[in-house]
Amino acid sequence: MSAQSKPTNRVGNVVRDALPASKRVDHLSSSRRAGHPWHRRPLWHFQRACRSTSVQCGCGPKLSCGPLHRQIEGTESMGFQTPQYRITDLLAWAESGVLQLPDFQREYRWEDSRIRDLLVTIVRGHPMGVLMVLQTGNGQVRFKPKPITGAPAAQIEPKYLLLDGQQRMTSMYQSLTGTGVVHTKDARGKSIDRRYFLDVEKALGDPGQQDEAVLSLPADGVLHENIGRDIKLDVSTRDKQLEQGIIPFSTLLGPSATAWLLAFTNQVPSKQSERIQIFTNFNNEVLSKVQAYEIPAIELDSSTTKEAVATVFEKVNTGGLPLNTFELLTATFAGDAQYFHEHGKDFRLGDDWMEVQKIIEHHPVLTDFAHIDYLQAVTLLASNARKAAFTGTGRPPAVTARRVDVLRIDLREFLTWAPKVRQALAWVANFYTSLNIVRSDDLPYRTQTVPLIVMRVLLGNQIDYHPVRERIDQWYWCGVFGELYGSTTETRFARDVEQTPGWANAASTGESIDAPITVREANLVESRLLSLRTRNSAAYKGIYALLMKREPKDWMLDQNINQKNYIDMQVDIHHIFPKLWCDQNHIDNAIRDSVVNKTPLAKSTNIFLRGDSPAKYIPRLEKKTNIDPDKLDEILRAHLIDPALLRTADFHGFFETRREALIGLVEEAMGKTVFRDVVHDAQDKPIGDEDATAFDTDDFGSEEFDEPDRDVAEGADEGAGGCRVGSLLP
Repeated sequence: MSAQSKPTNRVGNVVRDALPASKRVDHLSSSRRAGHPWHRRPLWHFQRACRSTSVQCGCGPKLSCGPLHRQIEGTESMGFQTPQYRITDLLAWAESGVLQLPDFQREYRWEDSRIRDLLVTIVRGHPMGVLMVLQTGNGQVRFKPKPITGAPAAQIEPKYLLLDGQQRMTSMYQSLTGTGVVHTKDARGKSIDRRYFLDVEKALGDPGQQDEAVLSLPADGVLHENIGRDIKLDVSTRDKQLEQGIIPFSTLLGPSATAWLLAFTNQVPSKQSERIQIFTNFNNEVLSKVQAYEIPAIELDSSTTKEAVATVFEKVNTGGLPLNTFELLTATFAGDAQYFHEHGKDFRLGDDWMEVQKIIEHHPVLTDFAHIDYLQAVTLLASNARKAAFTGTGRPPAVTARRVDVLRIDLREFLTWAPKVRQALAWVANFYTSLNIVRSDDLPYRTQTVPLIVMRVLLGNQIDYHPVRERIDQWYWCGVFGELYGSTTETRFARDVEQTPGWANAASTGESIDAPITVREANLVESRLLSLRTRNSAAYKGIYALLMKREPKDWMLDQNINQKNYIDMQVDIHHIFPKLWCDQNHIDNAIRDSVVNKTPLAKSTNIFLRGDSPAKYIPRLEKKTNIDPDKLDEILRAHLIDPALLRTADFHGFFETRREALIGLVEEAMGKTVFRDVVHDAQDKPIGDEDATAFDTDDFGSEEFDEPDRDVAEGADEGAGGCRVGSLLP
């Protein structure tokens, strides 16, 4: 397989991206004139493009392509080349440990059908996807290596680490060497052991026959049928393999392949002359080509930084799972020579994370707290300390939580700040529960946990001083109702970490400090309440949390809705005017499902309300519980509901007054005025700039946690005649 004959999309994209802009334009233009779109150009084009950049370096020529160097984002540096590796060399490297995996690579997981397809590709001589390897020997980056799955424990340091192509390389190593037995899975996910064989005669046929020639068989070489009663094929011994002309793939690339074929010619004397011809043809057309099969690669040189490894891996590894920052740091920290010298063992980031999980297990509200959140909190603290310690001239280091900066954190910095982050995490959980946010599903923004952790570390116990805590609360609710933590959070992390602690502490010291950008930018428009209808919105969950913070009583059960009773009562947010009633009375779906028409209730209470009109379920509720009507009215007011409007089923009046009450609740939390923009259209429907028409309407009525209305038949007559919004039912 020549370097000039095989198109390789991913090599092309990486090399193209690595070229200077002027070079990319020139090559793109010439490519289009030549009729080669970028994604179809052959590897030689990119090799020529590499040489055309005239990069001067000490690497020298390597195989078929000169080296190319690139600087990414100022500090991400790499040089690379695009060699072709012989399959036999790759297998030998895996066996000896010259080629290993970095510790961040996940375990082998390819299924049987993909392994077989890979072997068909090799037999046909078709091109395979590009591998990506990293030269070792970089003093700044030391990833802990591990052998290719199935290979013996390495006795040497690797020369190359395989960054992309693990599944292919592992499949080749296991199926083409040793016993050839691969522990894999079938299409249903069931674990199986398979061994792969090649029908010598069929391998000489057309592509269809070559496909049939590759056999995936049980590890013992015996294929059964008829529910295991009959044997369809048996190649369990060498004699049976020779007799039927079926060679194990593990023999095909080994030193005994020729000996096996010679024995094949003599195994059946009556067919010797015919088999000699098959041997000759197979040796020339299949065996020699398989043994000379080459696989294109991207070889990153030893100057490549771990940030560049992450960037390139993420761009190239489109067919696999994306690179996980936590896994990459796990390998980096495990390879830290200083830590090993001081402690006699590698640092295991996974063990550290287990300490975080112990905290999460005690606080359900933290269930979704992720690896990256933990690492970003540590990075913010480490970078903040760097900036505080800066005494030089010029621009100080930035406070940051960018992924690329997370990857740069030194193990010593991590060990300094990680324990403080874990301690602060428990405080953040208590902060949430003090707001009666009990479940992770009800947390407006998981991402806001990160700056909260950092603020707790920076402020210490002072964060709980009354005036300081009031400002932290204000910052929190501004982030929620301003809906500011949904995207581009890394920049906001840094700004809030730098601006909020000092501003919050100033409430205690009396200093005059500008409010942080999150407080200044936060803004809620009144009509947004018309489009808040599911937990997909942080502001929706924020209003739910503010209602929960009031700890109102349940309508039927004499218990406050708070963190103590929340789980036992199976509390969730439910419709006040039930869906069934709203549908029967032609209430617009967006208005029906708005958070204005919802409140926290126990599951049993919501079931009791059914799909009835409030004018009907309120008397039923009073009769069932024997509660005094004035007492029930008091409970309804705690839910910010006007009892008179609910008792008369005045949906229009109810909706207007409760929207106003919820706005007041939000204004108090944010310390800012909500912009009023709601008007009514010709049908008396409330509308505004941020009503439901301004957002995706596909999920109207899709609130997954809402208990469905019951006993539809009982309430079917309420709304006969098509009562419009705002009408009064008897």
